Amino acid sequence: MINPQKTALILIDIQKAFDDIAYWGGERNNPDAEDNSKLLLDYFRAHHLFLVHIQHCSVSPEALHAEGNPGNAFKEITAPSGDELIIKKSVNSSFIGTNLNEVLDEKGIRHVIIVGLTTDHCVSTTTRMAGNYGYYTYLISDATATFAKTGINGEQYNAETMHLTALAQLNNEFATVLTTGEMIALLNKNTI
Repeated sequence: MINPQKTALILIDIQKAFDDIAYWGGERNNPDAEDNSKLLLDYFRAHHLFLVHIQHCSVSPEALHAEGNPGNAFKEITAPSGDELIIKKSVNSSFIGTNLNEVLDEKGIRHVIIVGLTTDHCVSTTTRMAGNYGYYTYLISDATATFAKTGINGEQYNAETMHLTALAQLNNEFATVLTTGEMIALLNKNTI
């Protein structure tokens, strides 16, 4: 059973840098990831539940995510509002070099719901650490996305393959993988 009052939504790196599809591999899967992330964000806002926006701030000045570069900005669709918490990170894990673990523990959070970009990098790393820290972790398959990759021998992997294999590695090991609809239904079942 999930207790929504002890649940946090973690929105990872939903930033303008990822609009440059050519830079990241030329192909992206799941164009609805941001829309589905917004559905969960709207749910959390409407029910006054705890949420955290994670912002990647590369230490490399020329990186698209570097502070001061346009790509560092949050996408408008899920941009923070009011006094919603923003935690800045400079590595793949939202827990390393940040106070995320302390904040979640102070709030009494036991369950985390993870959405954002990209499935096989910062989303995966944060999900693994959340599971290792003992949080009941839910990863939302249709509110995450990634890009095509080139393998170590030059082989090409399309974005959907990268996404699905990342989810497969995490499911039932570090997290429970659900869709947005399944997650909202689970929250609704336990809200009253």
